[in-house]
Amino acid sequence: MSYVDGFVLPVPTAEFDTYRKQAELGATIWMEHGALSYMEAVADDVQDGEVTSFPMAVKQEPGDTIVFSYVTYRSREHRDEVMKKVMDDPRLKGQNMPAYMKRLIYGGFRGFVER
Repeated sequence: MSYVDGFVLPVPTAEFDTYRKQAELGATIWMEHGALSYMEAVADDVQDGEVTSFPMAVKQEPGDTIVFSYVTYRSREHRDEVMKKVMDDPRLKGQNMPAYMKRLIYGGFRGFVER
C-alpha cells in the first residue's frame, strides 16, 4: 500500500499566482527526488459546515483561497527518504511561501484501500 502526505491550507487569493509558481517548483523537486505523484488542487466545491469543514478547519477568512494537496510514495520509509532529500534541496532554501502556514493542516497517511 502507498503512503500519502496530505495538506490543506489557506492562500491569500491576491497571491495565488505566486503560490502556483512555488507549487510548480515543489512538484518538480518532489518528483525529481522520487515521489510517485504530486497534486495541488484549488477549492471548487467546498461548503461551509455546521460542525466542521475545510473552511472551518483552516479558519478561512475573506480573501483566502483553500488549497488541498497531496504527495504519494511507495511506503512511509520511502516518504522519509524523499522528504530528507526535498528538505535538503537548495532550491527550497529561502522560499517565502505566500500562504498562511500557521493554519496549514498536514499529516502522513498509510493507505488501506487502493486501486
